[in-house]
Amino acid sequence: MTRPAKPESVLRDESRQFAMLVNSVTDYAVYMLDPTGVIQTWNPGGQRIKGYVAADVVGTNFSRFYLPEEAEIGLPERNLRTAAAEGRYIGEGWRLRQDGTRFRASVVIDPIWEDGELMGFAKITRDITERHEAQEQLLQAQRDLLQAQKMEAIGKFTLGLAHDFNNLLTIVVNCLDLISMRVKDGAVAKLIDTAQRAAERGALLTRQLLTFGKGQTLVPEAVDLAAMMAECEALLRRSAGAAIALTVEIPRGLPTLSLDKAQLEAAVLNLVCNSRDAMPKGGTITITASARLTRDPTLPNAAKSPYVCLSVQDDGTGIEVDQQVRVFEPFFTTKPIGRGSGLGLSQVFGFTAQSGGFTELKSEPGKGTCVSLCFPAPEH
Repeated sequence: MTRPAKPESVLRDESRQFAMLVNSVTDYAVYMLDPTGVIQTWNPGGQRIKGYVAADVVGTNFSRFYLPEEAEIGLPERNLRTAAAEGRYIGEGWRLRQDGTRFRASVVIDPIWEDGELMGFAKITRDITERHEAQEQLLQAQRDLLQAQKMEAIGKFTLGLAHDFNNLLTIVVNCLDLISMRVKDGAVAKLIDTAQRAAERGALLTRQLLTFGKGQTLVPEAVDLAAMMAECEALLRRSAGAAIALTVEIPRGLPTLSLDKAQLEAAVLNLVCNSRDAMPKGGTITITASARLTRDPTLPNAAKSPYVCLSVQDDGTGIEVDQQVRVFEPFFTTKPIGRGSGLGLSQVFGFTAQSGGFTELKSEPGKGTCVSLCFPAPEH
């Protein structure tokens, strides 16, 4: 039994209802393309998401919404071919609004066939920028947490190793001191002196390991960063060398911090020496400080609180992206063999963490590095 044909008025009503439905959707861009990707229809959702009114886009190719580099390699056409060949294309990527800003788009493209002939495509686009950014923040928080856990585990291992090594060194140094009291001259005395210098070097390495493992005894005192940097600026300039232009720009009036001054000076000196080594042909080092309202990146759920951050920035070779996550690990170094122990930055990291703060690293290969030591500021 054949169904009776629907009256033309009913069809017109359905067509009008469908148009009303599409035009009432504002959270999705819903529009039609011809087989070559030229836009045939446009709805208010497209205007809200992408900024164009219908007159701006109808009759133009939908590739205008893609990033220029993606349009150049034919990604829009490839997505249409995928939809036609596989029955649907589903994906996401960055797209452009009329004002040139980018947004993250979730895209569905369905082919429209009639009697075996491709008539065009139905395309639906949704703005998922907020969801994408939330996912990226969650992934970054997870990476930061894993890195913090790894550094904590390395710190505990390093602390135990440093204590054991320190105990052995103490015995060696005491024995050398007793022998040196009995042997004053001759070849043996020279050998003892060499051994004592090596033991002192070992003691220095032990102290650096203890600092990374947060096992160094700190002696906090009131520190005015501007005054402290003025006192040690001459030493820093000598350490940087004649080929380096060093600038110290510490504003007055920053909160007074409670820190181990000697350890802080050693940390800044370490950073200046690292910057110097990254600029063998010369360059600039800038030391600055600022008050910030921020949070420790290893504690993403913590509320923001006041910090004072001391930064050492250079325009040297920078650090490769895959190495940046490891630069604070003990014995890891980007310098050639024999040019460093790999304990300088780990000492900086350990001192800052033991002082209740955190360390930031920003670096771009070929454009330099900035290391910031952020310490909690007293709240008034």
